[in-house]
Amino acid sequence: MTIQFPCGRVSPTCSRRQWLVRSACGFGALALTALSRDRAFAGSFFPEDGPQNPLTPRAPHYPPKVKRIVYLYMDGGPSQVDTFDPKPLLTKESGEPFKMKMEPTQFNNNGNTLGSPWKFNQYGECGTPVSDLFPNIARHVDKMCVIRSMYSNFSEHTNANYFLHTGNGFQGRPSMGAWICYGLGSENQNLPGFVVLNGGLIPPGGLDCFNSGFLPASYQGSVFNAGDTPLANIRRNEASEIVQRRKLDLLAQLDSANLQRAGTEGQIEAAIANYELAFRMQATVPEVADISDETEQTKEMYGLNAEYKHTKVYGRQCLLARRLLERGVRFIEVTCPNTGHDRWDQHGNLKQGHSDNARAIDQPIAALLTDLDQRGLLEDTLVVWSGEFGRTPFAQGSDGRDHNPFGFSLWMAGGGIKGGTVYGATDEYGYKAIENKVEIHDLHATMLHLLGMDHERLTFHWSGRDMRLTDVKGKLIHGILA
Repeated sequence: MTIQFPCGRVSPTCSRRQWLVRSACGFGALALTALSRDRAFAGSFFPEDGPQNPLTPRAPHYPPKVKRIVYLYMDGGPSQVDTFDPKPLLTKESGEPFKMKMEPTQFNNNGNTLGSPWKFNQYGECGTPVSDLFPNIARHVDKMCVIRSMYSNFSEHTNANYFLHTGNGFQGRPSMGAWICYGLGSENQNLPGFVVLNGGLIPPGGLDCFNSGFLPASYQGSVFNAGDTPLANIRRNEASEIVQRRKLDLLAQLDSANLQRAGTEGQIEAAIANYELAFRMQATVPEVADISDETEQTKEMYGLNAEYKHTKVYGRQCLLARRLLERGVRFIEVTCPNTGHDRWDQHGNLKQGHSDNARAIDQPIAALLTDLDQRGLLEDTLVVWSGEFGRTPFAQGSDGRDHNPFGFSLWMAGGGIKGGTVYGATDEYGYKAIENKVEIHDLHATMLHLLGMDHERLTFHWSGRDMRLTDVKGKLIHGILA
């Protein structure tokens, strides 16, 4: 059966483009042309055109301050009052009953006020105070803006991780890395645009923290391991590249034929694109992971020769991050190594747990900042250090801290950031953000802004409305922008 239109006959199985061109004298195609000029629609696939590369670089909304982001994720929630937000009153009243009203906590095993076991010292020309946990990172405070007034809507790890990574506290939404690749594509067609460097700890919430959600699958995070072989099956099984190429060509033909019959978008196109990307990665990834061309001085700087094995693991992650940034990967998330303390989640044994975690990351992160700066990459790279929430200023039991979403710290460095500054404040105990409060949507909006994207315009139509990373919220953190 066919349907008769004024300008010709159209099969019930015709594609959208065929229907628009052939019906109503082609006026539908004019509307399609206009929509295709919008970046949010131009990446769509049409079966009769064959699959397009979803990672093709796309122009931002306005001139960007940075081209790429490395996100240093501190799994479990570091304590703000033990890292970047000193509170003398905690030291003074340590061991006394806590004098503010306590909000419900995750475990409700609340003790007395708990002063920080670490001293704070001022660093750099700006004099920003940093705890003794981070003697190496502290030397870079003139490049950093410390935000002390972050808050989250969730106090449990899984929901807080989804919120931090996707802008929504529930499973299934696209990660910030996926949104960035959807908006900008990739600068290197032989590597994924969004890479997760796994040091041994996948956050609560699992791989959905790095998923593409309702965006095409090509934008989801590719998880690389920290060792010499970052990906399984990176070497081909076929006897030669020619044999493998023939197999891929046949797969592409079969998928394209199925695409034409089905007339659907998203899944098949992403599969074709991912096959091709995986083929190109077989030559590129081993070269990126091979650090034999790095100088001994560089390896030493990153901690690859350190006595503490977890410093070696994280050092290799940070060095690999720099190599990926050099090659145009758009968004890199670096996860923490497993130091045996359940991440930064110190419900007990605070001093040993935070000390071991800091020992693992301090030297490598300082090296990354130094290396990016020396190579001229820091000026167009954004570095973000953050957990999903903070810790309570009062004890859980006698020597731990419970989850605290009401006020915590993070820092940012690199292009477009006003270095040597502190933004926002918590109360005198470091419990709740009280000045220039910043929520996760504001962080995402600002990250997109630095990449040249308007968070209100970066949308994807799904489930009946235009979705975005910042949902219906988010405002720029103007006070941290250079």
